[in-house]
Amino acid sequence: MSRDSSQPHRVVAIVDDGSNPFEFGVATELFGLRRPELDCPWYDFTLCAARPAVRMHAGMFTLSDVAGLDVVESADTVLVPNRPDPEVDPAPEVLDAVRAAAARGARLLSFCTGAFTLAAAGVLDGRRATTHWQWAHTFARRYPAVRLQPDVLFVDDGDVLTAAGSAAALDLGLHVIREDHGAEVANAVSRRLVFAAHRDGGQRQFVERPLPAVADSSLGPVLAWAQERLDRPLTVADLATRAAVSEATLHRRFRSELGTTPLGWLTAERVAMACRLIERGEQRLDVVAFRSGLGTASNLRAQLRRRTGLSPSAYRTRFALAGAVD
Repeated sequence: MSRDSSQPHRVVAIVDDGSNPFEFGVATELFGLRRPELDCPWYDFTLCAARPAVRMHAGMFTLSDVAGLDVVESADTVLVPNRPDPEVDPAPEVLDAVRAAAARGARLLSFCTGAFTLAAAGVLDGRRATTHWQWAHTFARRYPAVRLQPDVLFVDDGDVLTAAGSAAALDLGLHVIREDHGAEVANAVSRRLVFAAHRDGGQRQFVERPLPAVADSSLGPVLAWAQERLDRPLTVADLATRAAVSEATLHRRFRSELGTTPLGWLTAERVAMACRLIERGEQRLDVVAFRSGLGTASNLRAQLRRRTGLSPSAYRTRFALAGAVD
């Protein structure tokens, strides 16, 4: 899309009923606040909606006196609305505005469940995108033509950029500023926000993996039994013996009820235990490896990086409780 370079870059954020105010607060902070300390022209930022007043998430308050959707027609960058219920599409006029913006070459951004808005508008087919890990399966089911990447904080696919959870909106916003104004300006903004200019890892480190609720007549008892013995040598044969079934039957039940193998589940539980030990302040990797059943510090490093994207030291820096003692 051609534009007059003498004019400030126009960012328009579309707000819809039920939108999360945090994410639009992030957009306002990043693109809307004046930054006279920066020696560069800043953005021209506008909030708009299909109606004069919209009810924000959980009905906390009403946002009024915002511009109409007509301002999207002149936007260089359009931030689409997130979805309080991703199974419900935005208003048709919102989707029309997004499609029109995409057709004329505007840059499109989404935060968290905003990827559902982009997908509903049909602008993500065949493209890479991400959304909050909690909604990843729903997204993949509804929009199989989109190349979903559920383990990252954001995806830059050229003129369409998507962020994962609400806090990842800051990661994507700073990335956009870095692309538009350079690393030095983005770093200055991140310092003002007291936020890392670039976070390592991805969504994997935040995904909840609770013990699945299964009937006592099935895997529940053997899972609980194994969780109490993670620091001991455990094999698939041990699990099968405890469950009083053959190893083949155990594999079928794990696949059917948990979507993984017995060994895959056991390794995931050991890594989860290792993470808890690190969070509680255990500094000695050999101790963490032993108590979690991962065996060696080398295996601990490999499994932690594979499943969270972080090394033990990086995980400790990110998640260890201040003053924690084991």
